[in-house]
Amino acid sequence: MNQHTGSNFDDFLEQEGILEEVSAKAHKRLLALQLADIMQEKSITKTSLAKKLNTSSSQVDRILDPDNTSITIEVLERVAHAVGKKLHIKFA
Repeated sequence: MNQHTGSNFDDFLEQEGILEEVSAKAHKRLLALQLADIMQEKSITKTSLAKKLNTSSSQVDRILDPDNTSITIEVLERVAHAVGKKLHIKFA
């Protein structure tokens, strides 16, 4: 009999000890996709975003990397401001 029958996916991930890691990657992937869409919509290049952030294009690549979850809230705030958006974070 399957021990996971009737449980939800979050329960499974928690039992495997990877819930936070998987959740962080999913949230970062969503943020990266949203940022890429905003950049395309507003014709913002990686180079121009790097200039607005006073950083390098390689740092912008890290921000856009959906697997890089080490981006700080401060950086996300700066990015949001640079593309004319506001960052909203909440606990659900």
